[in-house]
Amino acid sequence: MDLNGIRVGFAFTGSFCTLDKMEAQVQSLLQAGADVFPIFSTHVQTIDSRFGSTKAYMERIAALTGRSPIRTIEEAEPIGPKGVLDILLIAPCTGNTLAKLAGGITDTPVLMAAKAHLRNSRPLVLSLSTNDALGMNFKNIGQLYPVKNIYFVPFGQDDPVKKPHSMTACVDKIPETLKLALEGIQIQPVLQSKS
Repeated sequence: MDLNGIRVGFAFTGSFCTLDKMEAQVQSLLQAGADVFPIFSTHVQTIDSRFGSTKAYMERIAALTGRSPIRTIEEAEPIGPKGVLDILLIAPCTGNTLAKLAGGITDTPVLMAAKAHLRNSRPLVLSLSTNDALGMNFKNIGQLYPVKNIYFVPFGQDDPVKKPHSMTACVDKIPETLKLALEGIQIQPVLQSKS
């Protein structure tokens, strides 16, 4: 399956060090013909970091996609009843978002989008970026991995010496992961070397 004409929700959470990589992935999906709907977590909307202004970042993503971002829980909720998306990608998916998703918590626009989208039995793809994937969040990965309609972008340890609990997704595999998830297939192998 290709991505031409596919309605892709692209939900951004607060792994600020990876946002530039996500912007490149938005461009890649648009070049593949996808219709990209940006969704921003509250933290991405309100926290500036050493990686730059989030306001400027959101403006760039809106300009790229030609769509006003979804920024509130109220704006995200209709994704389900209206069947807005074919597939939803959370990228980056932080440990905080992962833990809340595993716990059924919907207190951000991204989590509400995920809940609303999953009610339609459509694929949700997670692109991890968390410093505690092999720590407190390991159980949440294990809890979500076998859940129907949830798929993972392949991931691995990004710095096993200095950050032994940290794992990030192989973001260059996002398009392929989405294509397979649309067919109900988890891309393999999921665990990959990042070196």
